[in-house]
Amino acid sequence: MTSRGTPAADRTADRLTAAVGPVVTAAGYDLEELVVRAAGQRSVVRVVVDRDEGVSLDDVADVSRAISDVLDADEADAGRPPYVLEVTSPGVDRPLTEPRHWRRNAGRLVAVEVGPEKAREQVTARLLRVEDDGIVLAVEKGGAKKGQVRRAVGERTVPWAELGEGRVQVEFSRPAGHRDAGLVVTGPADDAADDDAEDEIDPDEIDTDEIDELDGDALDQRDPAGSGGEQ
Repeated sequence: MTSRGTPAADRTADRLTAAVGPVVTAAGYDLEELVVRAAGQRSVVRVVVDRDEGVSLDDVADVSRAISDVLDADEADAGRPPYVLEVTSPGVDRPLTEPRHWRRNAGRLVAVEVGPEKAREQVTARLLRVEDDGIVLAVEKGGAKKGQVRRAVGERTVPWAELGEGRVQVEFSRPAGHRDAGLVVTGPADDAADDDAEDEIDPDEIDTDEIDELDGDALDQRDPAGSGGEQ
């Protein structure tokens, strides 16, 4: 997909999407977005990729090398100034619009409008799983105060036809088993607490560098022509 900019940038983005897409797919990733924007005498090409297993910094570097070859060829054929390439994985602000987006965020807290199109309600709930006919959300209680843990008390199935655009909600922790769970430090659990007790997380114990790695996600910036772009 491409985002809308100037007509010239849109034409370039469409052309590069057609060229870059098969390369990204062959490497085992989905091309989520390709954007071209002007930056002085050069153009910045921002490519967003993802896959079910998640995207590491090493993965980003591998995809960047493959895409660089495509951009080098485009520059040579058209006699264009060099591109500056940015390859990244999706951040938490990326809207959830496709079944694969929902599947890859199972276990996360999401905000979404659900229900018939003319009578939708905004809910914030834990995404438990994705099924053929829709998604399953956890009906939860708690979480009203900062640091309080939300606890599941039931399930709600939402068919695709009654599902609006979703947004991942930023949290200090990830559920066990989530593909990003290992990137985040969580607070100590209190096994003796009952279901209605509040489990507080000490903000001083959170490793903000690891949070940034998760929610900023992997990013690689390079100038494929070696003309001084950001490294």
